[in-house]
Amino acid sequence: MQSKLRPRQYVNLNFNIKSQPQPQRHNSDNTCPNWPSTIRRSLSLTIKLHKNTLYSSAAMSEAPARKPDKDFTSEVDKQLPEAEKLAQASDLASTSRILVSIVTISKESGDWSLLNEQVLLLSKKHGQLKQAITKMVQVVMGFLDSAPDSETKLSTIETLRTVTEGKIFVEVERARVTKVLSDMKREQGDLKAAADILCELQVETFGSMERREKTEFILAQVGLCIENEDWTQAGILSRKISTKYLSRKPKKSEEELAKEKKEREKKRAKGEDIPEPVEDDVTDLKLRYYEQQITLAKHDDKYLDACKHYRQVLDTEAVEEDPDKLHAILQRIIYFVILAPYDNEQSDLLHRVFRDTRNTQVPLEAQLLKHFTVHELMRWPEVAKVFGPHLCQTDVFDATPGQSSDKKANTRWADLRKRVIEHNVRVVAKYYTRIQMPRLTELLDLTEDETEKYISELVTAKTVFAKIDRPARIVNFAKPRDADDVLNEWSANMKSLLGHLERIDHLITKEEMMAQIQPVNAPKAEGQTGMAQ
Repeated sequence: MQSKLRPRQYVNLNFNIKSQPQPQRHNSDNTCPNWPSTIRRSLSLTIKLHKNTLYSSAAMSEAPARKPDKDFTSEVDKQLPEAEKLAQASDLASTSRILVSIVTISKESGDWSLLNEQVLLLSKKHGQLKQAITKMVQVVMGFLDSAPDSETKLSTIETLRTVTEGKIFVEVERARVTKVLSDMKREQGDLKAAADILCELQVETFGSMERREKTEFILAQVGLCIENEDWTQAGILSRKISTKYLSRKPKKSEEELAKEKKEREKKRAKGEDIPEPVEDDVTDLKLRYYEQQITLAKHDDKYLDACKHYRQVLDTEAVEEDPDKLHAILQRIIYFVILAPYDNEQSDLLHRVFRDTRNTQVPLEAQLLKHFTVHELMRWPEVAKVFGPHLCQTDVFDATPGQSSDKKANTRWADLRKRVIEHNVRVVAKYYTRIQMPRLTELLDLTEDETEKYISELVTAKTVFAKIDRPARIVNFAKPRDADDVLNEWSANMKSLLGHLERIDHLITKEEMMAQIQPVNAPKAEGQTGMAQ
């Protein structure tokens, strides 16, 4: 069979194939250095092409001859001009179809090594269209689930990660492939590797990724850090999520919906393409986010933050409509606001929680909360007796170490006792200026050492002012004042007193004038009555 291809002009390489099956490399840059660079590069390419031709000829001479089923020379001659035209025309649709067909044929043949090789070659081709590469990568990503084994799937993933590295137009695809690789490592039990692989990407900077997918990606990063007990990294990553995006959106009225629909119809009548608005329900993302935040707050013993997170969970339609979830969230809001150390913010939040009308659904917790809002003493033995059995049935408190699934449940029980004692100290400081130590220990149900300890902690936190006279065994809660403060207070009191005196003087004068007018009006009234008769 005679070939219809043009005869090629071969370069005399001056070596024998049989005696030297692996010819030496010819460096065209060093050969004929006086030639122009274009001619030298062309010569180098020609040498490489003919080397491959000779290798193929040698291999064919050793292999048994096989007659082709059909001569495709004419078809190739017809398609070559079309291929050149396609390569120069930047036809995105056709180029994408060709790339997709190449990887699809490679996959259907079962040769995954060929698939990986073609993906690398096609992505590195000079002048390849970016959109075509993106389409090819997306198609290959769809092949991952049909990989015959995990090793083949892993090699394909690494190929895709290599192809997409440093390319902005496929950054979303790289993030998705990295997520698949991280999930594989997690299934294998290697949490550290899964977290390292997933956290290496800064998805918050990906402008082409949708906001919901970006949030899901960051939540997955935080979740892996929590499982890996990398609490610092988890806290840093969680701050990348905007709580405004997760906040509850107010429902639009029927009038607003009708107005928006009318505006869309007007724009469509003008020929504008206005799609129908799609509401993005982020309830699932919100619940996942605040669940992670509550876990972080519990680990760091930030009770006030935990209470705030539970209040955000409460402000969710799915929780409000579920009585069981609503009951549990209301309980934990009260628990953690009580456990939080006393300050102005905690006191304000405590009273706002107390005014919530939904507390009637948790009457026992509401009763405990009320004790912290009034300035009355609470004896810890009575509190433990009345509320202890109910509180220890939850996963928040545990009177005995080791009985709860939460390792810090017993610590919270000790913190609850501490908050009760601190409340009692503040009450005593409000009603007493000086008190003897035995009487104070009796009111607080503590020993003298424990009493001094709690008073010292409150004084250090600047919650109360106190001085302990140990020889006299007296605690002084009166805050000393300088001369300016005393003088200012006296001046304010005198001003208030003079204001009251002036007000009383006006009232007395008014009564005297009314008394003088009354006898004059009485005879006139009697005379008018007689004339009427």
